[in-house]
Amino acid sequence: MPSEKILAAKKQVVADLVESFKGAATFVFASSRGLTVAQDTELRNELRKNGVKFQVVKNTTLRLVFKELGIEGLDEMFKGPTTVAYSEDVIAPAKVLSKFAEEFEPLEIKGGIVEGRFADKAEIDALAKVPDKETLYSQVVYGLLFPFTKLAMLVKAVAEKAQEESGAPAEAPVAEEAPAEAAPAEEAAAEVTAEAPAEA
Repeated sequence: MPSEKILAAKKQVVADLVESFKGAATFVFASSRGLTVAQDTELRNELRKNGVKFQVVKNTTLRLVFKELGIEGLDEMFKGPTTVAYSEDVIAPAKVLSKFAEEFEPLEIKGGIVEGRFADKAEIDALAKVPDKETLYSQVVYGLLFPFTKLAMLVKAVAEKAQEESGAPAEAPVAEEAPAEAAPAEEAAAEVTAEAPAEA
């Protein structure tokens, strides 16, 4: 039976991991057994560059940690050696691990947790295909600005076409049409003036 000192040490490990995991939005679980030292180093460097933490944790410890976090039912995930990648960025852990799983055969994704919900391997792979935040932001901004941009382009095209047809500035046709619209009013006024003596 483990001594009180060992049990206290294990409890401290669990407590530290719980504290570390609390701020994470996404966890990706994988098996990395068989990676060479060079492959493991390259993977860890890429994860670090993207703000993703990466640890090899005993399955019994992971069960205790996620139980503390209120997430259970992960027994199937925690079989065999398990590494966990996690980050406050929802997409980064899945994107980096999926990329390296394609390049390094020994690396195998088991599944994960995304914002408190279990995600299987297929869902992690799908998450990995989502554009990064910078790309998403630019797409959103473009989407918001596109209607205004399109309108401006259409107005410019109409003005240029009018200018080509008339050989005058685009604003000219509007000014020239005003007298034509006023003509019927002038004719009506003349008719009223002409009829006035007859009524008198």
